[in-house]
Amino acid sequence: MRNTLKVICEDEESERFNVQKVADFAYEQLGQKESLLIEVAFVSEQEIKELNQSQRGIDSVTDVLSFPYLDGVKGQVLTPEHFGNETEDDGFLLGSVCVCLKRAKEQAEEYGHSLEREVCFLVLHGILHCFGYDHIEKDEETEMMELAEKIMQKLNLKRDC
Repeated sequence: MRNTLKVICEDEESERFNVQKVADFAYEQLGQKESLLIEVAFVSEQEIKELNQSQRGIDSVTDVLSFPYLDGVKGQVLTPEHFGNETEDDGFLLGSVCVCLKRAKEQAEEYGHSLEREVCFLVLHGILHCFGYDHIEKDEETEMMELAEKIMQKLNLKRDC
């Protein structure tokens, strides 16, 4: 088996939106070499609101939340040393991403593109957070958005799709 970023998701939405392909392109674009794992879950508005409240202190529905397991790794090629003894059978667990499908549907309509594009973008956004990218500062946001758009174009999911 080749090294990749394997998506762990028990929801059929993962296959419907080809979430594994998003992870594959992100893994390749970021120059990763180790077998990595990422959990992806599609959650209800209530679930994401509760997570947002408990994890961030924000009492509202959001589109995507990510839970990186590593800090300070932006721009790095991850190695076993980054993970210490925390390994799974199939690789190293990078983090978790939760997507609110109802919010994704609303945003797809609002932005005038497909639900597939919106879901893939949100999953990618969460994956990039797990690789250490952020958008708190304007320059970080620009860097993260440019990287996301580059990957989305490779997936043939441009803004007008």
